[in-house]
Amino acid sequence: MPTSLDQREQDGRPGTGGPAPDARPTTALPPRPRRTRALALPEVRWALAALGLFLLALPPYLLGGPAWLWGALFAAAYAAGGWEPGLEGVKALRERTLDVDLLMVVAALGAAAIGQVLDGALLIVIFATSGALEALATARTADSVRGLLDLAPATATRLLPDGSEETVDAALLSVGETVLVRPGERIGADGRVVGGASEVDQATITGEPLPVAKETGDEVFAGTVNGTGVLRVRVGRDPSDSVIARIVRMVEEASRTKAPTQLFIEKVEQRYSVSMVLATLAVFGVPLAFGDDLTSALLRAMTFMIVASPCAVVLSTMPPLLSAIANAGRHGVLAKSAVVMERLGQVDTVALDKTGTLTEGTPRLTDVLPLPGSGLDADALLRLTASAEHAGEHPLARAVVGAARERGLVLAAADGFTAAPGRGVTATVEGRRIEVGAPARLLPDGDHAESVRALEEAGRTAVAVLRDGKPVGILGVADRLRPDAAATVAALTRLTGRAPTLLTGDNERAARLVAERVGITDVRAGLLPEEKVAAVRGWEAEGRRVLVVGDGVNDAPALAAAHCGIAMGRAGSDLALETADAVVVRDELAAVPAVVALSRAAHRLVVQNLVIAGVFITVLVAWDLAGTLPLPLGVAGHEGSTVLVGLNGLRLLRAAAWPRPEGH
Repeated sequence: MPTSLDQREQDGRPGTGGPAPDARPTTALPPRPRRTRALALPEVRWALAALGLFLLALPPYLLGGPAWLWGALFAAAYAAGGWEPGLEGVKALRERTLDVDLLMVVAALGAAAIGQVLDGALLIVIFATSGALEALATARTADSVRGLLDLAPATATRLLPDGSEETVDAALLSVGETVLVRPGERIGADGRVVGGASEVDQATITGEPLPVAKETGDEVFAGTVNGTGVLRVRVGRDPSDSVIARIVRMVEEASRTKAPTQLFIEKVEQRYSVSMVLATLAVFGVPLAFGDDLTSALLRAMTFMIVASPCAVVLSTMPPLLSAIANAGRHGVLAKSAVVMERLGQVDTVALDKTGTLTEGTPRLTDVLPLPGSGLDADALLRLTASAEHAGEHPLARAVVGAARERGLVLAAADGFTAAPGRGVTATVEGRRIEVGAPARLLPDGDHAESVRALEEAGRTAVAVLRDGKPVGILGVADRLRPDAAATVAALTRLTGRAPTLLTGDNERAARLVAERVGITDVRAGLLPEEKVAAVRGWEAEGRRVLVVGDGVNDAPALAAAHCGIAMGRAGSDLALETADAVVVRDELAAVPAVVALSRAAHRLVVQNLVIAGVFITVLVAWDLAGTLPLPLGVAGHEGSTVLVGLNGLRLLRAAAWPRPEGH
């Protein structure tokens, strides 16, 4: 179980530190995985071809140019954008399924047959573009999953029984073998430390904001980054069963088994499609059987097919959702598809990550407490500490140095800098020996325990400062809560009818301190990625629709398994950004309830549009069946309903449609 920074300080293990003089530079995160180029996908190429041909045909068509020119261009657009959905529709027919894509192709061809070439071409382009976007999203997610494998090192240093070393393929390590992990290297396998001490950055697995002190007996994970010490690790799991490998499998499995995403109208596509085809055949065949002439029967059937075609119904759904996507994009939220925008409004349960989601994910100095008799004020204590820590690369050291620079303090030169993992740093500043580290190490007699306890109970990590062996101050460092966290939790509670749950890999104490400050009561801490997925699937087994909000690699499986997932964009891992259905680009947490509310507004417009389209279709179909509906009037009614629902859906493009947080 991961331990908290507060607990580790009390145990006397960690402190601030920097690299040892011979330490290797910390291994950076692996380069971004190679992304599939959009033009490498045939769906994208055909969609672009259809769009280009449509745009080329538009000017001569609207300006009265020669019919052979715009006719040929429109025909090419039909072929480029319609051949693939048409082919897939024919394949579906072999399995006794009527695909709505095939129906759209038939409707487009029917529109062209009675002279509505532009309308048919536009329908083809819309469907081709939708298919291309779906293919691109799928490919990018696959790229990201493959890139996750780069987190685990390709090789490891195996220790042989005679004490010698050999470099081997990390995938070939066996349980029970011992590997050597030098400073800055990635750990090659899951296992336990059998020698050495260091601090390990395991944020990719647990989400903890600060490196964790590791000593003999502690568990470590493949793919995490070793700090400044040297570790000997006994392999505890086969590489194919490591936590990082299980994350890859969970993301892939969740992506495959997630229920097929369908827009609202697609849920009734089979019945509507079959009914429309049968009705069109009946409208053509019945009058013909009773002696009507072929031309009259065909004209009535074509009119029926046009007025009953689902063009207006399709546009009832897409413009509100696409307008909502555009509006959300202007406010820093990227929803990856219309399906995502629809699903966001359906959620009734929200699970939030802690580090990097409710908090900023970066430690910051919060308290500077000079001790009585030290002769130092807050600025002098901070300057002294930052000068000693200036050469350190530990996140706590960066927090202290960053705070000093923000205050405009001029740091002094430090000599003799040394750092010991889990102990702290020592340096000589202006002729005085300065020690910075854990109070449990530097204040062994319990001196100033009350001040230390007060900081830790407030959720801070306490850091003691000694000058020439005497305590002169205590600093507090914490991962700062996002300013809009509490308001976001309250807004999500109002929207869903239940308070969000906190799912985090961090320790119980740190999680509950954050939860209390934002109004969350259901806290599940110390979770590995598979445990987060289990929580999500448990809720969904109860019939809930879960929204997961996170930012790290450890959140990706839960993001993939949930009904909908949102990633925080600024600090989010590549895998989380690609796996999530939506991304908060500006890291504004308040945008999460806003986009959920916007999705619900879009749903209301979809329902309005479906009612409008249904009324028009019913009236026009009844007219065509009961009397003689002139074809131009049928087309005008059909197109009028299409324009009307389209304009109604565009209302969500207005800036006023974006839900404002209370108090703004």
